[in-house]
Amino acid sequence: MARDPYEVLGVSRSATADEIQKAYRKLSKKYHPDRNPGDKQAEASYKEVQSANEILSDPEKKSNFDRFGTATPGGFPGAGGGGGFPGGGFSGGGNVDPNELFANLFGGGGGPDLGDLFGGRGKKKQRGRRAPDPIESEVTVPFEVAANGGSVAIDIGGRRIDVKVPAGIAEGKRLRVPPEATGGTEVLLRVRIAPHQYFRREGNDIYLDVPISVSEAILGAKVEVPTLDGTRLDVKVPPGTSSGAKLRLRGKGLAGGDQYLVFKVIVPPGAVDDRSRELIEEFVRLNPQSARETVAWR
Repeated sequence: MARDPYEVLGVSRSATADEIQKAYRKLSKKYHPDRNPGDKQAEASYKEVQSANEILSDPEKKSNFDRFGTATPGGFPGAGGGGGFPGGGFSGGGNVDPNELFANLFGGGGGPDLGDLFGGRGKKKQRGRRAPDPIESEVTVPFEVAANGGSVAIDIGGRRIDVKVPAGIAEGKRLRVPPEATGGTEVLLRVRIAPHQYFRREGNDIYLDVPISVSEAILGAKVEVPTLDGTRLDVKVPPGTSSGAKLRLRGKGLAGGDQYLVFKVIVPPGAVDDRSRELIEEFVRLNPQSARETVAWR
């Protein structure tokens, strides 16, 4: 026999609607399958909490339970002189809906419209059910999937669900999983984007650090670089490129954004030999430069 819904939610019979919902949300999160994977007892408690809330959040069902001890009028004792069966009458159940009572007795939906049998007095009432509050969680999306679109797999109560990810989704956006996909509860997933090994994202633009040697920086060069769509391009490094200089690849970002190559000049490690030093000193004499001439703090 199902437990008293007030007992399940831990509230008194005089509890307000807000108090009932507060207790429901607390217990729903406590016993949710995502927080208790594989725990059968928590799963049973979660279902019990959902059933209790379905009764107490519906004013008509709550009223029926408070008056008769059950949410469905056709199920309470003394629904008529004959225990609620046809022919026994409908006395004792002041607000009993004959159509609903007939459905409860005979499996619902398959019987006649009792509104016809009782001259329209039994017209079936249309009730709206309050949907349970959505469950909020987080999902980590691979960088490439967030950029190019795709899907990620999540597990809800032992059920594997593939969630579609639109191309170009940003960090912090939400993905909605409808109730029909989860088995009854709407799920809102806040997106966290996993970092990439070498790309980084700013809005719809993509940035890539490209190391170049001293000679490539001075003389110019051609280097091969990867792009977000998986292709590789040969790009020209202009002569005289400084560390930190950027080169734009138009349209190679997200949703019309660009990809930027950020050049990093790499100096050979350790001390140079005497001959190399002479050549560098000669280069300096031939190409005088004041590297800090334009800085604001000079």
